[in-house]
Amino acid sequence: MTCLSINLNKIALLRNARGRDFPNVIEYAEKSLRFGAAGVTIHPRPDERHARYSDAHELAEWIKDHPGKELNIEGNPTPDFLAVVNQCKPHQCTLVPDDPNQLTSDHGWDLFSDGETLRPILEELHSNGIRTSIFLDPDKAQVDEAKKVGTDRIELYTESFASSFGTERGVDILKDFSAAALHAQKIGLGVNAGHDLDLKNLSTFLQIPSILEVSIGHALIVEAIDMGFEQTVRSYIQVIEKSG
Repeated sequence: MTCLSINLNKIALLRNARGRDFPNVIEYAEKSLRFGAAGVTIHPRPDERHARYSDAHELAEWIKDHPGKELNIEGNPTPDFLAVVNQCKPHQCTLVPDDPNQLTSDHGWDLFSDGETLRPILEELHSNGIRTSIFLDPDKAQVDEAKKVGTDRIELYTESFASSFGTERGVDILKDFSAAALHAQKIGLGVNAGHDLDLKNLSTFLQIPSILEVSIGHALIVEAIDMGFEQTVRSYIQVIEKSG
C-alpha cells in the first residue's frame, strides 16, 4: 500500500511567524503518526523560512523512537544541506532542484545536465545508509537517466496533474505520469509522488499502480483548517486504503 508522508513545512512556517515554538513541529510529527501516516517530511531551505536545520536534527532523534516509521528530508543538495542530512541520516533524502529564491518547487531535475553532479552526492548518501530519491518530471528519458546516476527512487513532480485535474487535458497528463511511473518500476526504480496532491485528486492519481509514497503538506494543512488535523489525516489514509 502507498505510504503517506506528511510534509511539516507549513507547521514550521506558522511557528516561525510568531517567534515562539508554537505550533511545535515534533508535536505535529507525533500526531501525524498517531493518526495513521507512515512518516514525515521536511524541506529546509537555505533561509530556513519554514523548516529549519535544527528541525532535521530534532526529528532525526525523535524518529528513532518510532520503529517502522520514516523521516524524509528533501531539498537542494547544497553543501550545508548535505552536511545536515549526512549527520541526521534520515531514512530517505529527496533531492530537489529548487533555487533559494523560489517560492516553492516548480520543476524536476534535468539529469542530462545535472546527472553527473548528482552521482557522487547519491553515492555519499548511500554510504551513510540513506535511501535516495530524485524529484523528476514525468519524462521517460529522464527516468532512464535517473537509473543511470544511481538513485533508489524518483519522486514524480505532480503539479501539472493537480492543476489540470478534472479537465480533458488532465486525462492525458495522468497517462504521462502513468507511463513514467510504470517505466521507472520496470527498470527497477521505486516511485514516490508529491506536489499539490489533495483529498480531491489523490484517489485518481493512485490509479497508477505501486506508488510507494506520497508526500503531502500544503493541501493537507489547508484542509485541516476546515476538517481538523486528525480527521484530515485519517481521510487521506482512507483514500489510500481504498486505492490499494
